[in-house]
Amino acid sequence: MSTQALEATSATPNRSTEFALLLALATLWGGSYTFIKLGVETIPPLTLIAARTLIAGLILLAVIRGRGLRMPRDLTAWRRFLTQACLNSVVPFTLIAWAERSVDAGLASILNGTTPVFVFLISLVLMSGKRPDWRKGLGVAAGVAGISLIVGVDAFSGLGSQALPQLAIVAATIAYACAALFGRHFTGMDPLLPAAGSMLTGTALLIPAALVVDRPWTLAPSQESLLALLALSVFSTALAFAIYFRLIRTLGSVGTTAVSYLRVPIGVAIGLVFLGERLQPTAWAGLALVVVGVMAMTLPEKKQARPA
Repeated sequence: MSTQALEATSATPNRSTEFALLLALATLWGGSYTFIKLGVETIPPLTLIAARTLIAGLILLAVIRGRGLRMPRDLTAWRRFLTQACLNSVVPFTLIAWAERSVDAGLASILNGTTPVFVFLISLVLMSGKRPDWRKGLGVAAGVAGISLIVGVDAFSGLGSQALPQLAIVAATIAYACAALFGRHFTGMDPLLPAAGSMLTGTALLIPAALVVDRPWTLAPSQESLLALLALSVFSTALAFAIYFRLIRTLGSVGTTAVSYLRVPIGVAIGLVFLGERLQPTAWAGLALVVVGVMAMTLPEKKQARPA
């Protein structure tokens, strides 16, 4: 087979393989909400997330060296890693961990499953000349309605005891959407490099904050929280982000955010089975609307026929 043919074969992703990876990523991230819920029971959010990024970063760095790869040395790449870290780990990880001290893991996964809605809205602002089809407009409306039902009217009046943590998760979701769009800067790299780079730069920001705020040496975390932290770092972070950056390269930012409507039912199911959580009827209705919304958002647009 010629070199050109080999390049064409490698450039064309196997859809069944990519969908399997998408499903694996949904499972890994769907389980992260339960791991976080168990972790923050005895470990403060900042310390939990700092340890999460540190462990994941070191694992990815070891794999990179084992494969004979090298991290970039130019300042531009590390600036991009730092930006990606803020959008994809430092800000959203901390917000979600803080929110899950009072919000159920299943509810957190539902709210965080609206990432494609925000990806679409941000893309629409950045590409103002592009007109979306009616399905994507329907998806936006369904997603916003779903968030409203899940959060409840108390969030708009500011009187609900859970309003602030729930809105923190929505803010984390917006950060994830920006990260998915920014991730296109790394399409020319091996997926392990931006995964490790973003974890390591995120760790550099989180560890000083955790040392000042939480004083980790005074903590006495339970064995359950430590095991949850380990699972969160190895599976839901190191392995998940390696898959995530591969999918950004093969499926694009919008296609990769399809993981959101796969991880919502997975995250809810894990919370229901292992934590005994329950959802209010309005949250179930919101879940249905969110799933419909994100599915409509991620369907490929119909190609218009070119004039002869």
